[in-house]
Amino acid sequence: QERLVESGGGLVQPGGSLRLSCAASEFTLDYYGVGWFRQAPGKGREAVSCIGTFADSEFYADSVKGRFSISRGKTYNAAVYLQMDNLEPEDTAVYFCAAGQVTGELSKLWTYPQSYRYWGQGIQVTVSS
Repeated sequence: QERLVESGGGLVQPGGSLRLSCAASEFTLDYYGVGWFRQAPGKGREAVSCIGTFADSEFYADSVKGRFSISRGKTYNAAVYLQMDNLEPEDTAVYFCAAGQVTGELSKLWTYPQSYRYWGQGIQVTVSS
């Protein structure tokens, strides 16, 4: 069954770092744009970052620019990573990765959940002292 699996979440103190991973099962992640979304308690789902099919483009929400970095592994069907530095309590949320083959301008469409076909189950990130 085709699915995405996130890993790397957990509890970290403010100012700390975490690296989330998104791996695909039963399909090749290389051919998909991959986005990260998050949802905090009582809030809607927020687009955080996205990387293009051939890592030729990267996009970030204003709230994470300069602190988060998205990348692809170098091997075939490698995972996609979200490096999160200088974490703040406001970053506390369940983080989801998503994969989609966007037909159109990724720069305009990456924030829309309907642009993605596959979703992971989500992983908790808690930033607290």
